[in-house]
Amino acid sequence: MAPLNPYTYIQCPCSDSASLGRPSDPTSPASADGDEEDNTFDPRAPRANFSLYPLEYLLYCEDCHQIRCPRCIAEEIATYFCPSCLFEVPSSNLKSEGNRCTRSCFQCPICIGPLSVTSIEMPPSDPNLLAPDRAATPHTTYSLICSYCNWSSTEIGIQFDKPNSIHAQLAKIRNGGASRLTAKERKERRKELSHRGGEAAAAAASEAAAGQDVDLETQFANLKLFYTSQLADPNAGDTGFSSLGDLGFSSPSSLSRIMNLYTGGKLHDPRAKSKLGAMREAVTADEGLLEADLDESSLIAQLHQSDFLDTASSTQICSQPPNLGEPHLHGAVRFNSSLRPVPYLLRTKRSKRCPACRHIVSKPEAKVLTTRFRIRLVAGSYIPSISIRRLNLPGPNGPAAPAILGDLLEPLKPVHFVLTFKNPIFESLKVTLGAPAKTPGRFPSKVTVLCPQFDIDANTDVWDEALKDNDRESSSRSRRRAGTESQFQVEVGKIWERGRNWVSIIVEIVPASLKLEAGQDALREDEDVLEIPMFVRIEWEVENGGEDAASGPGRDKDQQEKRELAYWCVLGLGRIKQG
Repeated sequence: MAPLNPYTYIQCPCSDSASLGRPSDPTSPASADGDEEDNTFDPRAPRANFSLYPLEYLLYCEDCHQIRCPRCIAEEIATYFCPSCLFEVPSSNLKSEGNRCTRSCFQCPICIGPLSVTSIEMPPSDPNLLAPDRAATPHTTYSLICSYCNWSSTEIGIQFDKPNSIHAQLAKIRNGGASRLTAKERKERRKELSHRGGEAAAAAASEAAAGQDVDLETQFANLKLFYTSQLADPNAGDTGFSSLGDLGFSSPSSLSRIMNLYTGGKLHDPRAKSKLGAMREAVTADEGLLEADLDESSLIAQLHQSDFLDTASSTQICSQPPNLGEPHLHGAVRFNSSLRPVPYLLRTKRSKRCPACRHIVSKPEAKVLTTRFRIRLVAGSYIPSISIRRLNLPGPNGPAAPAILGDLLEPLKPVHFVLTFKNPIFESLKVTLGAPAKTPGRFPSKVTVLCPQFDIDANTDVWDEALKDNDRESSSRSRRRAGTESQFQVEVGKIWERGRNWVSIIVEIVPASLKLEAGQDALREDEDVLEIPMFVRIEWEVENGGEDAASGPGRDKDQQEKRELAYWCVLGLGRIKQG
C-alpha cells in the first residue's frame, strides 16, 4: 500500500448542488443523522471528482468575488501559432489550411518525431560530364528525414527541388512522385476549360474515365462547384437520380426548403410545383460524383507480399490528414508506403473570462515567444492557502517519536494535525471553520476542530513587521526556542501558533476502524483514505473607493466595505491502517 501525503482540494461553486446531501453510501451512519448532514459536502460522491481542484488550478473573479475552476471559465482564442517554428498564423488561414502549419514543419508518420530537410546529391545523368576536364555540378534534391527512426520521404518516392516551402511542394506531389493539382491550379484549369466549351466536355469525360485518380480535394471542389451552381439556378437540368425532384428534396438545402413549404402554407398548392425548381444529383466526375470501388483484390495481393510491419497502425492512420491520404480511398491508409509527412497541428494561446460577469481573469501576451500574462488572477493571491502536517504529542511514557510524512493512521487512536492558514492579501482576515462531527462514508471518523474561529493578520512588509512590538510573535518565538512541539499543550479555543500573516490551529482526528462485519462488501478503491470536508468562510474589509464607490449621498468613499467568501474544501490526511 503506497503512503499518502496530506493534500488540500477546494470545491468550485459552479459544481452541481447534487453532491451536497448525497452520501456515497446510503447505508452509512452519516446518511441517517438528520438535518445536520443534509448540507455536508461528500468528497466521495461521484460528482465530487469534477468539482475539487488544488489551489494552483483555480482562478478568482474580482467582480463576482468567486472562485473559478477550469470547467466553468469561458475561453477565447487569442493567438494561433505553430509549436515547431513558433510563427503566428492568422485566423483567416485556418479554414483553407486545416489548422496546420503551412511552412516546413512536419512530423514523422511512423514515430511522430520532427522531420528535418536534408540534401541529396545525385550524379549527373550524362556520364561524359564525369571526365576531369569538364566541370559538372551534381543535381541536388532534398528530402525529409526523421533523426529518431531514420524514416525518409524517399521511401515513398517524394523528393523536393528546394529546401524551403516544403508544404507547397508536397501539395503538388503524390506518393511515388506523381504530380497533383493544387486547389489554385485546379480553379485556373476549370476557368480555362469553361472558356473552351467543347474541349471542357471532353476533358470532363476523360476525368470521369480516370476516376481512380480523383482525390478528396478534387472531388470536394467539383461537388461544391456543382451544388453552388444548382443553388444559383435550381431550374437547370433534369431530376438526375432523385425521384422527388419536383419537391426539391434532393437539394443540399433540403431542410430549409421543406420548412419553407410548411411555414408558407403552399404544400398542397397545385401551383407550387411549377414554382419549385428541380434539384438533381451529380452524375459525372466533373460534377463531383465518385463511384465506390469495392474491389480490394490489389490490396489483398499487396498484403500477401508484405510483412506485418509494413501495414500502418491505427495511431498512424488517425494522425494522417484526410486530404493527404491515398486517392479514391477517402483518406484511408493501409500500408506504410501510403503514409505521408504530417504537418504540425497549430497551438493556441487563450484568454479566460468569468462565465457570470464576462470579466477577464486570465489573458496571455499576444507574442508567441513570451510566456508572460497581461492579466492573471490566480486564486492563491486572494484566498488563504492551507498546509497540513502531523503533530505528535508526548505520551505518559515520555516524548513521542517524530511523525513521518505518509505514516499510516492507527484506528481508534486520536491523532492531531496542524493546519496552517496563510493570508495572501493586504487586509486582515476573519476565518470561520465548520466540519462535520463524523466524516461521511461507511467508516466515519470523528473530527474536532479545536479553534474554529480566528483572525489572520494582513500580509504586510517583512520590515514593517520587524519594527512592530508584537507580543504574539515574540511569544511564538519563545515557544520555538523552548524546544520541540511535544512540549506544547493543546488547548481548546486557542490557536497553536501565529506569525506575520499566518495562523496554525489543531484538528483532532479519531480514525475509524476498517474491520468488516459479516455481510459487508470489501473495501473499495481509496476507501481507507481519511478525507475531511471542511467549510471555510472568510471575511475582510476593504476601502469603498474607486469604481465600487457610489457618487450619491449617503455613501462615503472612505467607508470600509465588508466582503466575504465561503467555500468547501477537502483535507486529505492519510491512510488508515487496516487490520
